[in-house]
Amino acid sequence: MLKGHQSWIFANRPMISATGVTGGPFEASGKLAKDFDLLFEDLWMGKESYEKAHSLLLEEAIKITLQKGKVAKEQIQFLFAGDLINQITPTSFAARTMQIPYFGLFGACSTSMEGLALASFVVNYQGAKYVLTGSSSHNAAVEKQFRYPTEYGGQKPPTAQWTVTGAGVALVVPNDSLLQLPVVSSATIGKVNDMGLTDPFNMGGAMAPAAADTIMAHFRDLQLDPSYYDLIVTGDLGRVGHDTAFELINKSGLKLEQKQFQDCGLLMYRDGQPVQSGGSGAGCSSTVVYGHLLNQMKEGTYKKILVIATGALLSPLSFQQNETIPCIAHAVSIEMNGEKE
Repeated sequence: MLKGHQSWIFANRPMISATGVTGGPFEASGKLAKDFDLLFEDLWMGKESYEKAHSLLLEEAIKITLQKGKVAKEQIQFLFAGDLINQITPTSFAARTMQIPYFGLFGACSTSMEGLALASFVVNYQGAKYVLTGSSSHNAAVEKQFRYPTEYGGQKPPTAQWTVTGAGVALVVPNDSLLQLPVVSSATIGKVNDMGLTDPFNMGGAMAPAAADTIMAHFRDLQLDPSYYDLIVTGDLGRVGHDTAFELINKSGLKLEQKQFQDCGLLMYRDGQPVQSGGSGAGCSSTVVYGHLLNQMKEGTYKKILVIATGALLSPLSFQQNETIPCIAHAVSIEMNGEKE
């Protein structure tokens, strides 16, 4: 049901019954390596281009999810997925391989929660029994499209972020009250927010206002206090954007605790890895949430989390035409089955 102006309450509480998370060599040396199901040793992954390797990340994440969920791909009604590359071709080519009815999504780095919100809506209203959703990115493929090929060795400013090589996929199914698994309880769909920033090396700063706007809308629509959640985590704002969003939210009168407010881009890598402001990319929030955070929920560390995936809706062409960077954020609340307000 619609709650407030831009939020959904999922009364039937669709369940995340299985996930698959893949990553690259840089992620294998990061803080969350143990939460990946499959880590590749190099960026080529046995393919002749980085873009084809990008597709492989998603294909393997889908296969792992199906295997862990004990579901055949023929049973899946829909796939909601996307990435950052022009016309989301890596995702579309993966969908070509998997032969699952497909909704291609482009929300940039917000795609993970855009897909989870839509998948949960469909399952909640009995539009399907088995829905896959996910997002992915590949460092070398994305960097050469939006900034400079890594072979150039171009120097990056401290505000820049490191694009995650990875894919995260979730299987959303109807609730089974007997299973202690994560469920999706609500979602808040964000508005496009543009503060006039133009620097493609400061995505976190550009996306922070969109994150703050969606977080405030979520608590306003659902009439909740931030203390309802054990963890409120943004997608990939990095250090600059995370600090900015925290300041904007608290200035609005909505009080968050510093330890309660985290960022997937800051959780991914170890201190000392050369990621400047942190991790980013459409695969950042999907790998951290569907791997690390859901594992922590199953272990009892968290019972209720709010994930706000943030995206910069620019393209190489819009940047070349001196356009500003429009941004968006979508929020999804995930709770352990049996946990209710």
